Amino acid sequence: MSASLCEPTAPLPDPALPPLLTPGAATALLDAYRPGEDRFLATPGRTLLARGTAATVPHDSRPVARRVRELLGARRRAGEPAPVVVGSLPFAPDAPPALAVPHSVRWAPPLHQDPLIALPVPSGEDTGWRMREVPSAERYGAAVASAVARMRAGEFDKVVLARTLELTAPHEPDLPAMLRRLARRDPAGYTFAVPSGTDRTLIGASPELLVARRGGRLTANPLAGSAPRSADLAEDVRRAAALLESPKDLHEHAVVVDAVREALAPYCARLEVPERPTLVRTAALWHLSTTVTGELAEPGVSALELAAALHPTPAVCGTPTGLARSVIAASEPFDRGPYTGMVGWQDADGDGEWVVTIRCAEAAGRTLRLFAGAGVVAASTPQAETAETAAKFRTFLSAVGAAL
Repeated sequence: MSASLCEPTAPLPDPALPPLLTPGAATALLDAYRPGEDRFLATPGRTLLARGTAATVPHDSRPVARRVRELLGARRRAGEPAPVVVGSLPFAPDAPPALAVPHSVRWAPPLHQDPLIALPVPSGEDTGWRMREVPSAERYGAAVASAVARMRAGEFDKVVLARTLELTAPHEPDLPAMLRRLARRDPAGYTFAVPSGTDRTLIGASPELLVARRGGRLTANPLAGSAPRSADLAEDVRRAAALLESPKDLHEHAVVVDAVREALAPYCARLEVPERPTLVRTAALWHLSTTVTGELAEPGVSALELAAALHPTPAVCGTPTGLARSVIAASEPFDRGPYTGMVGWQDADGDGEWVVTIRCAEAAGRTLRLFAGAGVVAASTPQAETAETAAKFRTFLSAVGAAL
């Protein structure tokens, strides 16, 4: 099994970053984050902290990748040497993005290479959260059962169904402290905190890269199929080995990888897709993972154009996409908003990284809304998928001092 184990993909390292690490450079950006107009993103390849808003990406009928390209081009022509767009896009393609060119951007090497990330951080304290499940576990299980019945009847192949936890505290939560705990829990993953709307903040720690581009090269890292970690080493290893051999999870993963291959192939002169998945571990879960790499046929294609071609993958929506969207709309009694959209950055050359927005919450005042979903296929059971969402909630619950 060890040959199939890997950490989250570290895409496209930036040669502009200093080769000799400065202890504390990345954690200094993490510690400097403040909610409001700060935008923080840590990936396996870099850490960035963006401050202020110099311009926002408009919401209109043009493709979002075109809007971003034109805004960045205008900023560069106006004399800004290295403009960057940072922020998030929602799950719904017609909903407004939350993307902006910041006043300033500070870059550092990745968090996992900063030795200070290993220093202990206080655990999340119980702040008297009131918790409400939307939908309840019972209603969620019923929705899974209904979808499974329809798939077994041949209507569609897969759907990703989500549920939420609404947490309300007596006072506004400490978002910088939550971000630090999330980053230290999985420093090799993708940790983010960005404004998602008026007086709202999207905060989370995703394990999944949608796509990254540097020059003429791209990397995608679809994840699908997962199993909860165990504190017992022998049981943890057993669960990982079982996931690698699970027909249900391997099928779910193959559906996603095939969709990624089909979406990226038209843009590539070369595309490499491994035959079998490997394992990626986070603090809470094992995931089946495939790292896809390629060379662009047209170097002018931007990271966001590639991300838009991929979104939504079957890992967050289902297949066929249109029918899966309709099942989601009928089954989920809430608006996903930024959940299962994408969060990331892009520069004026088209280089950038876009991450799937999962293991996240949206904060507004004294309320946090947590999201978790599970890929439902014909072999799924309501009990297993409900347990999977509970395991995914634990990533964030541990950062806020709450338990399901």
